Amino acid sequence: MAITVGITGGIGSGKSTICAFFRLLGAPVFEADLEAKKLMTSSIEIKTRLIDLFGSSIYTQNGTLDRKKLAGIIFSNKLQLEKVNALVHPIVRSEFQKWAQQQTAPYVIHEAAILFESGFYKMMDFTILVSAPEDIRMKRVMKRDKVSAEQVKERMNKQWPDEQKRPLADVEFLTNDTDLIIPRIIEIDKQLKENGKIW
Repeated sequence: MAITVGITGGIGSGKSTICAFFRLLGAPVFEADLEAKKLMTSSIEIKTRLIDLFGSSIYTQNGTLDRKKLAGIIFSNKLQLEKVNALVHPIVRSEFQKWAQQQTAPYVIHEAAILFESGFYKMMDFTILVSAPEDIRMKRVMKRDKVSAEQVKERMNKQWPDEQKRPLADVEFLTNDTDLIIPRIIEIDKQLKENGKIW
């Protein structure tokens, strides 16, 4: 199987941009958060369990998940968030493993917002933490999602701080609009392809 590289970072850190650069260099990228969203509509097991937890109104009449309603529940209730994560993450993990085995590239990227929190980082060969100063992250998310500073702060508080993630990461990218990131990505890509290592 290909070398697995986990990329994570808090909301607004710039991890999707980093992944996009790796993709340009030929690395297949598995977007765990996007896959989780898809599975919440396509997986019978997840749908059944979510209806058990929150009632049938958590899905619309055409069978798609009412994301706004679910977000309203889990972002204000840590216990409910943990229940949903415990349900969805093992299935996403299984999907990633099947996907990774089908890839022919020397390495693959697993992008996930809570790679460390979920414990999935232990299954990666290498991990990259993407970080940015909080004020920059706030501005990015407010602009992208058209939400208030308070709403962004609430989301941030649901994730581990970078100080907690840092000791678990092999490499850290700081996306502060001044540091040059692309040369480091090119160097890591070269190392992985030539030596099977990230440094």
